[in-house]
Amino acid sequence: MATFAPVRSAFHPSIPQNMKDLGIPESLVLDLVLRRMLIEGYSNLGGLSRSLRISVPVIDIVFKHMRSQQLVEIKGMAGNDYNFTLSQAGKQLAGERFQVSQYAGACPVSLNDYHAATKAQSAKVQVDRRILRQAFSDLIVSDRMLDQLGPAIISQTSIFVYGPTGNGKTSLAERMLRVYQDAIMIPYAVEVDSQIISVYDPVVHQPVENFDDEIDPRWILCKRPCILVGGELIPSMLELRLDESSGIYAAPLQMKANNGILLIDDFGRQLMSPRDLLNRWIVPLDRRVDYLMLRYGVKFQIPFELMVVFSTNLEPSDLADEAFLRRIHNKIYVEAVDPNSFDQIFTRVVQSRDMQVEPDSAEYLRKLCLREGRTELRACYPSDICNILTSIGRYEGRPPLMTKPEMERATSLYFAKN
Repeated sequence: MATFAPVRSAFHPSIPQNMKDLGIPESLVLDLVLRRMLIEGYSNLGGLSRSLRISVPVIDIVFKHMRSQQLVEIKGMAGNDYNFTLSQAGKQLAGERFQVSQYAGACPVSLNDYHAATKAQSAKVQVDRRILRQAFSDLIVSDRMLDQLGPAIISQTSIFVYGPTGNGKTSLAERMLRVYQDAIMIPYAVEVDSQIISVYDPVVHQPVENFDDEIDPRWILCKRPCILVGGELIPSMLELRLDESSGIYAAPLQMKANNGILLIDDFGRQLMSPRDLLNRWIVPLDRRVDYLMLRYGVKFQIPFELMVVFSTNLEPSDLADEAFLRRIHNKIYVEAVDPNSFDQIFTRVVQSRDMQVEPDSAEYLRKLCLREGRTELRACYPSDICNILTSIGRYEGRPPLMTKPEMERATSLYFAKN
């Protein structure tokens, strides 16, 4: 787990001690127990409680029902707990339920509880220039840029970050997450119309240690998410996706990013057209709710409680019409870097790589970067050129050299001929 000491989540659900408190259909809970027992073979109340993240009293209710229906066979006792397996009738029923869905993990929460949790955990941040300077301390960022980012982050709505390529738009967006000092509860899964939607994703969600034993274990404490998606974005990633083999729905990107940030990088260069994406989200961005649909037509509402950051090097007017741009209140232009900022970036890069440089190396690299009709300095140039110098050194079996001839050699590889 990540090392993180957050403020306690604003949402702290208590552990359900009966079926009513679980908030989901009893038949679904029975299906989960049946499938889990089919997988495990030998089971006990404590083990099922841990596997399904349901309290022992609730598991005991299900066990007694199954026992009355002759779905289980008791094999013995371990302390105060039973050891048991599925009976022949139990195995047959479990097999039938396994054909419908193979999910046998953490018990889902109700859609109503998910709504309540997401609203309760909506981000409320208060930042100033000093706090932002600390959050972006590993970047060279002007006070003017910080003063634009501050109000945009406080608003917690949507941000359009645009400007020439290579000047740190993505880096700025990714670091916005650092302003959050709290953690949130994310459900492992959500139940809708007896269908299971998997929400927690270990690829994008970072768990943190939860020291509260009184929290409903169907929820996991995580850092606020920051999900980045680029050119691979397609329409299906914004809708529920049913895994035919398992019968489980996967939550779309915006649902996984709730209470955090969703960064659409290189906006305008996706397989999905800008118009399609903007039309899909024009209502969610305005009303803070989204609508999803199960495969068989049941439509339902989820919160759209996240900050969407669109990052692009294309002109906003070429990507969206006035009606959509009006709904994105914060538009931040990230301009090319000035000579002083370029030199600071260069100094940080060479120091981080422990490279020996001549006193006028930054100035000389600036001149090389502005040759052959190029008119702007980019924040990415120092790091990219140093990468090439490192590769040249490895190719020739020596440490990288930051000399004028070597910089000439690296820039000739880096820049395309006009």
